[in-house]
Amino acid sequence: MFANSETLIRLMPEIILVALATWIFIGGTFWANRAFWSTLAMLTYLVAAIALYRHGNAPLVMSVVTIDYLGYTLRWLALLSGAVLTLMASYHLRDQLASEALGLIMLAATGTMLVACAGDLVLMFLGLELISIPTYVLLYVARPGREAAEATAKYFFLSILSSALLLYGFSFLYGLAGTTTLVGEGGVLGIQQQLVGATGGSATGLAALAPLAIVLIFAGLGFKIAAVPFHFYAPDVYQGTTNTNAGLLAVLPKIAGLVALVRIAVIAMPAIAAYAWHLSLIIAVLTMTIGNVCALWQTNLRRMLGYSSIAHAGYMLIGLTVALGANAFGSGEVNPGYGGVGALVFYLVVYVFATLGAFAVLAQLSTPEQDVATLDEVAGLNKIHPTSAALMAVFMFSLAGVPPLAGFWGKLTLFMSAVGVVTYSTNAAITPWFVVLVVAGALNAAIAAAYYLRVVSAMYFRPVTNAAPQVPSPGGIGAALICAVVVIVIGISPRALMTAARAADEAARTAPSLPVNVATDVSPASAAMAQR
Repeated sequence: MFANSETLIRLMPEIILVALATWIFIGGTFWANRAFWSTLAMLTYLVAAIALYRHGNAPLVMSVVTIDYLGYTLRWLALLSGAVLTLMASYHLRDQLASEALGLIMLAATGTMLVACAGDLVLMFLGLELISIPTYVLLYVARPGREAAEATAKYFFLSILSSALLLYGFSFLYGLAGTTTLVGEGGVLGIQQQLVGATGGSATGLAALAPLAIVLIFAGLGFKIAAVPFHFYAPDVYQGTTNTNAGLLAVLPKIAGLVALVRIAVIAMPAIAAYAWHLSLIIAVLTMTIGNVCALWQTNLRRMLGYSSIAHAGYMLIGLTVALGANAFGSGEVNPGYGGVGALVFYLVVYVFATLGAFAVLAQLSTPEQDVATLDEVAGLNKIHPTSAALMAVFMFSLAGVPPLAGFWGKLTLFMSAVGVVTYSTNAAITPWFVVLVVAGALNAAIAAAYYLRVVSAMYFRPVTNAAPQVPSPGGIGAALICAVVVIVIGISPRALMTAARAADEAARTAPSLPVNVATDVSPASAAMAQR
């Protein structure tokens, strides 16, 4: 089915953001006023939030968009991330480029929201590109210099390669299923039903290409989430750009990449979960280990947080592995209280606000003349800016998983989801794999604590060696305070977020589908003819 007025109403938040971003672009060419355009951008996020609250929650399944609680939760996360990033950027932007930067951040947030509710491969790919293209421009205009140009070039070329791999994987899915729709509705079959029918429980003929498709999709989306072996660009790009741009790279592509993996690997391709969970588990272990070990030797904070973002991608892939395991072995063999998708969503929210908060502290300490990015520059910070030091300590403790902050509950939820497979499963062959996953996660959490606590130690126990600017920026401190409040409140009372995460998990597990006996009697070619 094509989009109708109901679909447009549900997508009103994204429409508002795109319309106002366009207006900000055009208006900025006539009047270069950073304060005005920053205020207008924040008001735009407020209006979009009202529209999302009023129209975004009621379920709707179309061929192009899927409005469910999974998408609803992550659309809110993307919207709030865009608002926080705008606050971070508002003080440091030059008047001549303020409207362009603010509009680009808004478009990147819009792309993330579109991916969160995409029910079609075409819309999903367009949403991912709507994140990538503004990011290229932001990296280029952020700051002059050779290092920034090198970071931009590296991200640009590798991002194009990842898009090509992803599109190649999508082409395999379309060839197998004869449709780009992820889940069928209204009697029309989607990729989910077609792959069940094509595989029939075994990979034969064209269906044998389904594992190759998921490998290519993991490769393309692995770049977005900075998962091993597609991670190597992240530390260099984070170091070469500004704190605000590094914060954007750490959160928006990761939200989009993870929800795309859930939509495709968990919801649209349950028939090949037996292949996918091995792939996800191996990537999870390698990603969290390499990210944490490499972060131990870093003295540049942005580079350290780049490796940190790699490690956290590995943690979140634990949730994806559990969800794929539930598809492969049956949901009865997974702890019903800690579903994989729910654990992933919970951890993603916690990670986003803690990471944005850390970059916000660095951004509010920096000025256009002095960029704060190293351990030496935050040494003795408690003596100069005690509020900034306290905020950074909160974010470091949360990322390390220290109770009672939000990061502790995030790690506990993820690890319990993996432990649930070991506890509930009656399949002896899979138990050792998930035992290794849990042990690797616990060991990596201990390793990560070392470099997070080193930042706290430098701020509180080292003498001042290279003082940060004396006047923190109001936008940066506001963004850091918002993130700190979220991290502390979730840590004290995680019930509301856990409820939302479980609702998202339920939405992923009960995605609309046709009975297997119906799907098995329909070939991809006949389904394509039915859609026409």
